[in-house]
Amino acid sequence: MKKLISIVLILAISAVCCSCSVPLNNQHFSKSFSELFDTVSTITAYDTDEKAFNEHYKVFYERLKQYHELFDIYDEYDGINNLKTLNSKAFKAPVEVDERIIELLEYGKEIYKISDGKTNICFGSVLSLWHTAQKTKKLPDENELREAATHTDINSLVINKEKKTVFFKDKHLKLDVGAIAKGWVAREICEWAKDNLWTSAMLSLGGNVCTFGFKNNDSQTKWNVEIESPNENDKKGVAIISVHDISVVTSGDYQRYFEKDGKRYCHIINTETLYPSDYMHSVSVICQDSALADALSTTLFNMSIEEGKALIEKTDGAEAVWVDNEYNTVYSSNFREYIVSA
Repeated sequence: MKKLISIVLILAISAVCCSCSVPLNNQHFSKSFSELFDTVSTITAYDTDEKAFNEHYKVFYERLKQYHELFDIYDEYDGINNLKTLNSKAFKAPVEVDERIIELLEYGKEIYKISDGKTNICFGSVLSLWHTAQKTKKLPDENELREAATHTDINSLVINKEKKTVFFKDKHLKLDVGAIAKGWVAREICEWAKDNLWTSAMLSLGGNVCTFGFKNNDSQTKWNVEIESPNENDKKGVAIISVHDISVVTSGDYQRYFEKDGKRYCHIINTETLYPSDYMHSVSVICQDSALADALSTTLFNMSIEEGKALIEKTDGAEAVWVDNEYNTVYSSNFREYIVSA
């Protein structure tokens, strides 16, 4: 499970003008919604008029809803086998699923290798104990955590791409794709929307910001995104960055957490310690690939800043900024090139 940190979107666009002087497709419209992926999301896009935008939005929303239902680990829906179905039945026999689930799980296996196991979609048995802890404000039992960790082997996840089936070799294995799903969905739906709906838009899917085209739909003005500070007393934020066809994802310890005996326990769990990571307060990743940005933000949060910088430096097209436990800001080598204000 991973709830991504909200990123404030800076549009700074003048009021919509409906006169004849407004160029075609140069009016922006926005809609926000909170019923998908258990988070608040916003889509801002340029369209010919509000009627056209609303029609396109309906199509966009319905497609996004499909992903929500497919990747839901808590509820099942009529007529589909989703991740909840897999967690309930895949240990008994192979379960046939939508191709998009196959693609996401295959990607999860790739990220497991890239992250050296620090981001593991088969960590659901451990994460479920921490889900409960978030609600009860009571730490999981140490022995239960260790037992749950024995059922997280990603090799127990058997994917048959030809038959589109999934099977668990371990009956106690549980999937939890919270570390990668929103970024993967943001990438897929933005690519689809660019081909079918709009030429320029920004999607914030629970803080996973994905952009395509240019602000103002003018082929030159980049989108501005403000990265929020994890320090509640810092209203300035970490930085305002200027991006085009780029995604921005933040992971942190300051929005979803609970406190016990004066210690904060965030929602991002370290796969080695089985406890919430405490290397830093936040890390934000810039990357053209929203799915990779999402996965990297979790991975970097689960390692020291020094280790994280080494990983980012060898990952083409990715940059990052960290806020350490003393609220100091640390940049990867080329991150400053995106900053317009800090």
